[in-house]
Amino acid sequence: MDDNVRINHSSGTLLADPEPAPGEYSGSTYREIAAVDLGSNTFRLQVGRVVDDQIYPLDSIKDTVRIASGLTAGKQLDEAAQMRALAVLARFGERLRGFRKESVRAVATSALRVARNADVFLPRAEEALGFPIEVIRGREEARLIYIGAHHVLPPSEQTRLVVDVGGGSTEFIIGRRNEPLLMESLRMGCVSFMHIHFPDGKVTRRSFREAEMAAASEIESIAVNYRRFGWGTAFGSSGTARAIARILELNSLNPGGTTGITRQGLGHLRELMIRAGSPEALALDGLPTDRLTVLPAGAAIMSAIFSHLDIPQMQPARGALRLGVMYDMLGRFHQHDMRDTSVRQFTRRYRVDLRQAERVEKAALALLGQLLDPGDPAHEDDRRFLRWAAQLHEIGLSIAHGGFHKHGAYIIGEADMPGFSRKDQSRLSHLVLGQRGNLLKLADVPPDDTLWHLLICLRLATLLHRSRSDSILPDLRLSHQGHAYRLELPRRWLSKNRLSAAALADESLIWRQTGATLQIIRRAG
Repeated sequence: MDDNVRINHSSGTLLADPEPAPGEYSGSTYREIAAVDLGSNTFRLQVGRVVDDQIYPLDSIKDTVRIASGLTAGKQLDEAAQMRALAVLARFGERLRGFRKESVRAVATSALRVARNADVFLPRAEEALGFPIEVIRGREEARLIYIGAHHVLPPSEQTRLVVDVGGGSTEFIIGRRNEPLLMESLRMGCVSFMHIHFPDGKVTRRSFREAEMAAASEIESIAVNYRRFGWGTAFGSSGTARAIARILELNSLNPGGTTGITRQGLGHLRELMIRAGSPEALALDGLPTDRLTVLPAGAAIMSAIFSHLDIPQMQPARGALRLGVMYDMLGRFHQHDMRDTSVRQFTRRYRVDLRQAERVEKAALALLGQLLDPGDPAHEDDRRFLRWAAQLHEIGLSIAHGGFHKHGAYIIGEADMPGFSRKDQSRLSHLVLGQRGNLLKLADVPPDDTLWHLLICLRLATLLHRSRSDSILPDLRLSHQGHAYRLELPRRWLSKNRLSAAALADESLIWRQTGATLQIIRRAG
C-alpha cells in the first residue's frame, strides 16, 4: 500500500492523504523523529528519518551551554545558566515546529538530576522547547548510550565496553550485541571537574594529578566488577573521547600510528598540557574550540579510566545518547517498549501473584474505558500507566503485608527501572501509593490531573477483587462530571456481597475528604 494512503476504520474505505507532516506516522514509517539531549556541557538536537526500522540522520544542532557550570555550591541552577539553556531550547523548538508530541523525546542528564531547583526550571524549559522533558537516571542514561553506540558499531559477537565521559557524569556499559549487561553512572564529568580542579583554566602537574586521583576514587567502586566481567573492545562514545582521539591521531601522539586513544597517547597529551600551562596555549592540530576549556578535565578523567580499568586502547564511537533515545522511541512505536520489559522483570523479582494482577488490570482498564475514550490516542499513556500500576500494585508484599502499598511505592520511586524517566516513576509510584488508604497523601497531585481517574479505577478494581477469586464481577457503570464520580451496581449483587458494599461505602467517605465525591447507586437487577 502506498505510504500516503490510509484506511478509514469507521467505513473501511481508502483515503488519500497529503504528504505527512514532520513526525507524522504514515504506513509503517514515521517520516521524522527527533531527540533532544540536555547534557551538562552541550545541548543537542538530532532529527532522523525512519526507513524500514532504521534511522537515518537528517539534521543536527548543538550548542555548548555548560549548564553544569551554573550549579551553585548549594546545587541551585543559577539564572544565567537557565537563560542560556532557555535560549538554546527556544531555537530547538523552532526547528521542531510541526512535529507531533510522540515523535520527539527530550531527556536531561546529570546537571538536572542534581539541581535542587530543577522542578522550577523544567516548566520554563518545556515551554521554550514546546515538548516535555524527562530527567533520566544515570543507569537509564547508560542504557540509552549503549543502544545508540550499538547501532553505529560494526556487528560483533564480542562483549564491548562503552564509556561516555559527559559534562557532569561518566557512564560505563558492558554489553553484547544489542544488550547492555552491566551499567553504571559515576558523578564525574569534564564540566564539574573543570570547576573543581582547573578553576582558573591553568594546568599544573599538581592540578592534573588531583583530577586523576578524584576520578580514580570514583572508578574504584566499579573497577573490580568490570575487570572481572571483562570485554573484548573498548569504545568512547562521548564528544570528549572523539576530541581526544582526533588530537592524538592528528599530532601522532599514539605509538606506531595507532588510531583512537591509547594510554601512551594520553600520557603525551598530559605532558604537553602541563608544559603549555593552559589548553589555549597548546600548539596542536585538531583542538576543539567548543570544548577546549574542558579538555584538561576530560583528559584527566580518561587517563584514570585507562589506568584503573586496564584499557590499552579505545576507539571513538558516534551514536551515543541521542541515537539511543531515538531507537528506544522507535521501539515504543512498534510495541517493544522497554518499560513493559522492566515491569515484567519487577513482577518476577518481587514474586507478584500474576493471576491477581491480571484480575485487577482487567477490571481497572474496563472502568477507565468508561471515563476516558478508549479510542483516543491522547489517553494511551493513561492506559499504559494504569496497566503497569495494576501489574505492580502488590510488589510491596515482598517486604511486608502491613503498609505494602507504601513499600511498593518506595520501590518504584527509588529503583532503577530501565525505560522509565524519573517523572514516569513518580507517577507510577503515586498510583501504587494511592491504591488504598486515605488520599490526602496525594495532595501534591493537581486537581485536573487524569491520575485521579486512574486512581479511582485502580482502587475500585482492587476493592472488588479483594477475595482474589475468579468470580465474575457485576455490570459496573462508572461515570463522572468533573470530580463527581458515580458508580452504579446491581442492587441484588450488593445485597449478596455485604463486605464489598461496606467497603464501597467507606470508599465514598474517603473521596469526600479530597473534595471529590463518589456516589454509589443501587440500580434494579
